[in-house]
Amino acid sequence: MRNAAPFVRRAVSMTPLIDVVFLLLLFFMLTSTFSNFGEIELNQASGGEAQQTEPSDRFFVQLGAARLVLNGAPTTLDDLAPQMERGQALVSLDTDVSAQRLVDLLVRLRGNPELTVLVLE
Repeated sequence: MRNAAPFVRRAVSMTPLIDVVFLLLLFFMLTSTFSNFGEIELNQASGGEAQQTEPSDRFFVQLGAARLVLNGAPTTLDDLAPQMERGQALVSLDTDVSAQRLVDLLVRLRGNPELTVLVLE
């Protein structure tokens, strides 16, 4: 027996599609990163002869979340790089320092090719 009722096409509801698109948009917005992180090259030790030359100047830098001390005197990131032209910089980290603050310091010190930087644990 055939169905005597004619085929009636129902209108497609757009509400579920809009909900899915909104959820996808919300998911991608919350999981993406909007800040740009810079790269810092870390030199690895390679095999070969050890150099016994001592750096002429040594600087001790204490880095904290709100403080920056160079050889016992408080300073700022802008004033730090001109004071250290050549030699070796030893960087001591406080427990409250963030990774971004350390990266900011290393970027400032990277401009001096005659300065070696050693981050202490």
